Amino acid sequence: MQEKNIKSLSFGCRLNALECEKIKNIVAGRVDVAVIVNTCSVTAEAERQSAQSVRKISRENPNVPIFVTGCGATRNPALFEKIQNTTVIPNADKMDPRQYTDGLVRLNTGGKIVKFAHEAPELSKQFIQIQNGCNHKCAYCVTRLLRGPAVSFPYADILADARKAVANGFYEIVITGVDSASYAFNTGDKFIFISDVCKMLLRDVPEIRRLRISSLDPASPEIFKIIDLIHNEPRMMPHLHLSMQSGSDTILATMGRRHNADLVRKIVAAADGITFSWDIICGFPGETDELFRETLDLVAEVKPIKIHAFPFSPRPGTVAATMLNQIPRNISKERVHQITELANKNMANFMATCIGKTVSCLVENNNIGRTPNDIDVVILGDKIPARTICDVKIIGVKNGQFIGEKIN
Repeated sequence: MQEKNIKSLSFGCRLNALECEKIKNIVAGRVDVAVIVNTCSVTAEAERQSAQSVRKISRENPNVPIFVTGCGATRNPALFEKIQNTTVIPNADKMDPRQYTDGLVRLNTGGKIVKFAHEAPELSKQFIQIQNGCNHKCAYCVTRLLRGPAVSFPYADILADARKAVANGFYEIVITGVDSASYAFNTGDKFIFISDVCKMLLRDVPEIRRLRISSLDPASPEIFKIIDLIHNEPRMMPHLHLSMQSGSDTILATMGRRHNADLVRKIVAAADGITFSWDIICGFPGETDELFRETLDLVAEVKPIKIHAFPFSPRPGTVAATMLNQIPRNISKERVHQITELANKNMANFMATCIGKTVSCLVENNNIGRTPNDIDVVILGDKIPARTICDVKIIGVKNGQFIGEKIN
């Protein structure tokens, strides 16, 4: 019997990576040799990189079936269909096992994987998906068009995933979804929301030692409930990632976002002891220097310690793609640099206040730990097994990482 040889490659968000692992398990039960690529379409560059990688995998591995799915393949299937030995599966069908067996009919599957330089790093935490899709209509977002409306998963399925994770040695769980804050599942008696899911998981799976949420919409009233839970439950990690996109009320309104800068100020004011990271789009249509300055001023005021900033990319089919006053790419990229530098200063100032403190760390690879505030710490001394959670004293900062010593 031929040994299973299934490889996978994911682009874009953590949700894509999680789905890629699920697809890999589906395919492994039906195929001996295959490559799965879960593509991204959030920017034109992400789509280009996805296609470039599929072409390279095809060239290096003749006759190996390649299953291409995800947002990039859903938006632009023709880009991938012309690549040798590929089967394109849209998002709506990506979890259907029949798509993978049916896709083999036209492919020569006698080959083997010769070269694959995309091995995913081993994770020390487990991501669990609680929902898919989005009901909002942000002007720039192609993802909602490609993944469809919001669907919340039954708590029983989420609970089963969490129990499986801890049984496999994962004691940090990260809740994820396209729009996790919109989670609302009708049990028949009532609706349960994302804050309820967090409380129930911590109650029903006492082995969970650390619980995080991957990203939250600032407009969700659930944020204040989650902040209260963080303040009262030490297993909830004190760091939140907000899908901000801008700090200018004018730009937020043009984007179709449902929050404003004042709401963010209220969130941060309520979140004593909690750190934040943000997503920011630089160079959205109509973003003047003055409006971008409003975003910089808000960053300086409320001090998120991390910012994932990227230039605006007009996606076909979205409202923003045809808006007037498009910003030149070089200006957008310069703004990415400016706001990243400001966030780095916030991070450095925060890290300086932590020297001398003892924090709980999840050890990942090569004695690199992750603090509750989601910051890397290089742990000196003997090698510590991955997935270990231990106390570490912070003794310094170097190259944007903490330096620490394990407390015995």
